[in-house]
Amino acid sequence: MNFGSASFPRIRMRRTRQAPWSRDLVRETTLHAADFIWPIFVVEGEGRIEPVGAMPGVDRISIDIAVERAREAADLGIPCIALFPNIDRSLRTEDCAEAWNPDNLVCRATRAIRAAVPDIGVMEDVALDPYSATGHDGIVRDGIIVNDESVEALVRQALVQAEAGANIIGPSDMMDGRIGAMRDALEGAGHQDVLLLSYAAKYASSFYGPFREAVGADATLKGDKKTYQMDSGNTDEALREVALDLAEGADMVMVKPGLAYLDICQRIKQEFRVPTYAYQVSGEYAMIEAAAANGWIDREKAILESLSAFRRAGCDGILTYYAVEVARMLRASS
Repeated sequence: MNFGSASFPRIRMRRTRQAPWSRDLVRETTLHAADFIWPIFVVEGEGRIEPVGAMPGVDRISIDIAVERAREAADLGIPCIALFPNIDRSLRTEDCAEAWNPDNLVCRATRAIRAAVPDIGVMEDVALDPYSATGHDGIVRDGIIVNDESVEALVRQALVQAEAGANIIGPSDMMDGRIGAMRDALEGAGHQDVLLLSYAAKYASSFYGPFREAVGADATLKGDKKTYQMDSGNTDEALREVALDLAEGADMVMVKPGLAYLDICQRIKQEFRVPTYAYQVSGEYAMIEAAAANGWIDREKAILESLSAFRRAGCDGILTYYAVEVARMLRASS
């Protein structure tokens, strides 16, 4: 980048920073409600709201409340919500069969939301951990997370979600070959318009703990997920994962976690120029909340700054638990 011979005092970089109006004029990155996907945790029951201990301000909610919250999100201009179930412990089995029960919690929630709020997109997570006795994203045989058998199960899970009305299928499992298998199955079943948002670069991260509490997988998880989720030291591998998923039929790709992997977001966007998303995960949310509760940071400013970082890195959208709160902020300031 060549700016010629221009130098101080002819160039004063502070000129455009001198007032709010001038800063607004030159701002390169802005936030809009349409940038967000809002993750929601659902539970059985009616009128049920359960706070998630490690995520202040986030609740597990019953389907009737989820419908109300989806309507609120749509009214604020948020285009999509993502559903994550916390099912009864008795339904968590080694074969994970509840994942492809067409009347399971998340499928019923999808149908209810699609019927009541047809203008909002519904995204479903495809992974077996909420349904597994072991807390893993795949099926475990003799202590090994088996790939091909897991893919077969994940395809069955994706199909019942599509039948229930999911607009976006979000495979977060990181099994090899699952995008191609799901795309073929969706096409074969007449669900050619269902989007695949692949968690293409999902890292074996320490930032997932509060989420596992929210879906009830914290008590069941045995071991770690390092044989199928990515190593935090790798970047070229992320590009290979994305290239494979796009070749297999992914419409969009995602990086998870977000803030610690902004370099990955930027590399993917620059390399592939496809719709690229990041998940501001539960641990990132919890850190902001904990620091703000102790008076160490300005909560609102930290939220907005962290979300802007994703957009600045090239993300087209962000999964964030702050979606509704920030959408309200943006509306109030407009």
